[in-house]
Amino acid sequence: MNRHLLLLFITPLLFLNGKDADHYLYNRTAYEHAVQHTLLNHLILSGDEKQFPVIPGDFPDPSIIRNGDMYLATGTSSEWAPHFPLYQSTDLLHWQLSGYVFDKTPEWASSSFWAPELFYRNETYYVYYVARRKSDGVSCIGVATTKDLKKGFTDRGVVLAHGKEAIDPFVIEDNGELYITWKAYGLENRPIEILGCRLSDDGLLVTGEPFMLLRDDERKGLEGQCIVKRNNFFYLLYSVGDCCGRGCSYQVRVARSSSLKGNYTNYEENPILSETADWKCTGHGTVVTTKEGKDFYLFHAYNKSDNVYTGRQGMLGQVTWNNENGWPSIKPVPGDITAIQNFKDAFLGPKLSTEWQWDFRNSQPHIEFEKSGLILSGTTDSKNLTGTALTVRPFTGNYEITTAVANHNMCLKGLVVYGDANQSVGIGIKDNTVQVWEVKNNKRSVLQEASYNGGRPVYLKIKVESGYRCKFYWSNAGKDWNEIKTGDEFYNGDFLSPWDRSARPGIFVNGDEKEPACFSFFNMVYF
Repeated sequence: MNRHLLLLFITPLLFLNGKDADHYLYNRTAYEHAVQHTLLNHLILSGDEKQFPVIPGDFPDPSIIRNGDMYLATGTSSEWAPHFPLYQSTDLLHWQLSGYVFDKTPEWASSSFWAPELFYRNETYYVYYVARRKSDGVSCIGVATTKDLKKGFTDRGVVLAHGKEAIDPFVIEDNGELYITWKAYGLENRPIEILGCRLSDDGLLVTGEPFMLLRDDERKGLEGQCIVKRNNFFYLLYSVGDCCGRGCSYQVRVARSSSLKGNYTNYEENPILSETADWKCTGHGTVVTTKEGKDFYLFHAYNKSDNVYTGRQGMLGQVTWNNENGWPSIKPVPGDITAIQNFKDAFLGPKLSTEWQWDFRNSQPHIEFEKSGLILSGTTDSKNLTGTALTVRPFTGNYEITTAVANHNMCLKGLVVYGDANQSVGIGIKDNTVQVWEVKNNKRSVLQEASYNGGRPVYLKIKVESGYRCKFYWSNAGKDWNEIKTGDEFYNGDFLSPWDRSARPGIFVNGDEKEPACFSFFNMVYF
């Protein structure tokens, strides 16, 4: 689609206030329908347009469904809480974070909240999701349901445990019967398999014996499947290769069968989706059909420029079907640069913005709001060298974060770029000393210090380039910044990102829970 034509339809939304924007997005006005129809008929890249994510930032393993005029999407949250972000859209291009599947961790689960799959049936929303079971550390598939998204989801516990690891659920209805499919790993030295099994009519129990759809005889990796029933075939889209990190090799292939249970035949022209000029390691998505009958594939990919430092982002492709042989192809959709927006939180309360998440394995934040700002403290485990951190997802690798610390005590408090409790770097103030510190290789070190004799608040800033080159600053009034250098031209934070997710910037406090931090604001600006 011509970029000017795209902006013609997007620009009016940018000038609406919050109340009017909600009316535009969710009351489905005639103007909205006109914009949506035009966008969905001009989405495929013309060849000279740059592709942008439709859900920027770390959003792996996305799942999408449509109910009427509303699209709903969720994705992997891994070790961040709240668990499984929920996005809503009316046009597939513009998404709003509406909340999370779980505000509290389900009782049976301990970690690794991966690959949620949305499903809608009998006026009920389902989320089939992966987590590790507390009792034995095995990755199992759980399920949660709701009839009203505004009231949140209720966890129904484990629906499937199989072998050493059952992940990547996908649910399909065929002839009135429900089936769940999943990736099975650790099967007595056999290759990875995509398995399927009947579900009870309410979708909460597995019934019958598993059957195999695909097997990874090539030993390249096999996962992230979704199934589309079209004409007389079941089309199984799946991902092969390594999903994550710098050495990722993900791509999307397709196989088909006249029966859900197989046998499946691979397409001779696989893969149907692989890297583009700007994006790599494309994979693990699901297909949604618009009211007009067009099919789109929501998937994840790494930006080649920002690499692992912004994680696997939510991308969109249009699925087209060959009229002669019936096989699908996927063509990237341009997305919209306006989705990459600066973030500012003035901490006005009474609730924390939905953009914030934290590492629930290693800390439990305690949050209050006062006139002076956000009061942050937290409980941490004994192995946590960083403290309690509230973080947001970076959309690009070039950004600045700033805050103002409004109180004075012996806790260290300030800004952080956080990978996990033992992979982080930041700048903070403790008493009258500003510290630049790191946690690396299970060791905490103070890199540089500066004396601070001014009043409160004290302003702190981290500038990040290319996702890992960090510089640190402090100021009395939010201007005339003083840089604290760490020895080289910049601090090398290339170690910060864990293997399966991006490092995240935010605020932190480290010390006695009885001595909290008070933050006046948090700003994140891209450049």
